[in-house]
Amino acid sequence: MALASSLAQLQAEASCPVCLDYLRDPVTTGCGHNFCHSCIQQCWEGLWDIFPCPVCLQHCPDKSIRGNSQLCHMIDFVRQLPNTEDVRKWQKEKPLCEKHKQVLSLFCEKDLELLCPQCRVSSDHSGHPLGPTEPAAASHRRMLKGYIEPLKKQLQDAEKALEMRVSESFELVWKVENRRRELLSEVEHFKRFWGMEHDEIHVRLLSEEKLVEDKIIEKRTQISARRSTLQSLLDEITEKCLQPDLDLLTDIERIHSTYGNLEIPEAFPYHLTKETFTLPPQYFGLHKMISTFHVDLTFNPETAHHSLIMSQDRKTATFRRMKPNCVLNPGAFPSHPAVLSSEGFEGGRHFWQVEGRGVGEWSLGVCTESFPRNGPISPAPNNGCWQIQLSTTPDTGDSGNRCRIGVFLDYELGEVSFYNLKDRSPLYLFCNIFTERLMPYFSIGPSSKSLTISLAEDEG
Repeated sequence: MALASSLAQLQAEASCPVCLDYLRDPVTTGCGHNFCHSCIQQCWEGLWDIFPCPVCLQHCPDKSIRGNSQLCHMIDFVRQLPNTEDVRKWQKEKPLCEKHKQVLSLFCEKDLELLCPQCRVSSDHSGHPLGPTEPAAASHRRMLKGYIEPLKKQLQDAEKALEMRVSESFELVWKVENRRRELLSEVEHFKRFWGMEHDEIHVRLLSEEKLVEDKIIEKRTQISARRSTLQSLLDEITEKCLQPDLDLLTDIERIHSTYGNLEIPEAFPYHLTKETFTLPPQYFGLHKMISTFHVDLTFNPETAHHSLIMSQDRKTATFRRMKPNCVLNPGAFPSHPAVLSSEGFEGGRHFWQVEGRGVGEWSLGVCTESFPRNGPISPAPNNGCWQIQLSTTPDTGDSGNRCRIGVFLDYELGEVSFYNLKDRSPLYLFCNIFTERLMPYFSIGPSSKSLTISLAEDEG
């Protein structure tokens, strides 16, 4: 194998870089490269001032070349070596310039094209940076290798994005299904009013769900297509980096252009439309009351019984039967699990919503600021507390024993009214003359094991 390689190298050295055949009437330039006398004259045909070497482009003043008789004798011996026909056949298979039929030994860095020595004087490449193919290939091979890691990173990002979109698709479908269940639950309470409207909303939901699914499929297809493009480009570049110089530089402009024009698919922002039903005429008053007079309340932890655990935002209180601390807050309810709001009212109209979850008894309403908290007095209107008692059982409410109550205070009119917000039905009405500051009041029955009350946001 070593002998065959040496013979091939010797035969290559005995060949003209221009015609790739054995040197005929060999001449040597000042830079030390050898050519057929007719080939070098053909390369310089039509040139006047600059006579570049076809290999290294070094200037040869006045076409200074000299005959090489010793090399001529050596070539006669090389012709007699075995396998020379196969070597010449392999050499002739090298790509040639279509225009000048010469070896593509130069590379234009501006146009990213392979050129022969004769192309160097063409007006199309005049003034362009030209160089031998070997250093050009080495430079572009380094550039292509630099594309590999970013492409791998983009491929990983595309795969993660695809996984995220698939996860989001399930979440969106679940949200649509959950929204449908909530709306259908409300429709059951008002179906005598909303028969036709229910059908219309159901169709819109189906259409919106179909739109979401179509968008998801579209985005999934785009991401999958991008993943395939990235994988193909990565494979092509990886393969290119392993190719010989001339093959690597062939069509190199397309690869650079493809890599430079990679686009990231746009994100898929989507927000579900909140569907609402048109309330019957008898419910317009409550709807307007909620939207006009709704107030944002928070629990006052200074008044909370030791068995009530407050959330960080002070909007949720959970009952846990616990032993009292060594030091009790003087403003807290010591005898029963109760808590007041941090906000109080000395006039005006105010509406707030309270949600109870779990199993047990609980109550809510308003009390005067001077309502006694230390004694065993039961909350009642005659001692300054107007409240209703509620009870949640495993068969009460929805979404995990959920019960939502609305409280409306009209201070000047002297009314405290309660509403079941699930079906917008009135529960109870207190009438009285108020003369001092009123505080929203909340309590959990002592028989409850685990029950949570929350100050809900407006859902009117």
